[in-house]
Amino acid sequence: MFNPSQSDVRRFFCAVYNKWLVKETMDGIETIAALWIAEHSEYHNELSDPEAAVTRDYTVDSGRTNPFLHLSMHLSISEQCSIDQPRGIQVAVEALTTKLDSLHDAHHVAMDALGSMMWESQRSGTPPDGEAYIESIKKAASQ
Repeated sequence: MFNPSQSDVRRFFCAVYNKWLVKETMDGIETIAALWIAEHSEYHNELSDPEAAVTRDYTVDSGRTNPFLHLSMHLSISEQCSIDQPRGIQVAVEALTTKLDSLHDAHHVAMDALGSMMWESQRSGTPPDGEAYIESIKKAASQ
């Protein structure tokens, strides 16, 4: 199973950013990552320096969003939707996208649900509850 380190993830996004800038050919996952990078110009400066990115600390106290976590969550949700895993995620995110008239905004709502699911799983020591995750997104789409 692929289990990248924090450094690997950060270098991946920095490399994709560089490929995107110079219009280099990318594989499928890089192309998806580049689409989300393009949506987040506020992260471009941090993505331009891989060595600094690897060592930078994003603590809650710093008040800064971790661009690598944020982009990773976009990428995770995109991948989940592409394979409909957990089952129902694709339809739920599509419904939320329609409601919000924005895939980007729908992803941000789904990120909150994904983060809550993972936090609850870690807190309780139980497997992630995919059904609760989907239900949270469906609820947001229906309100």
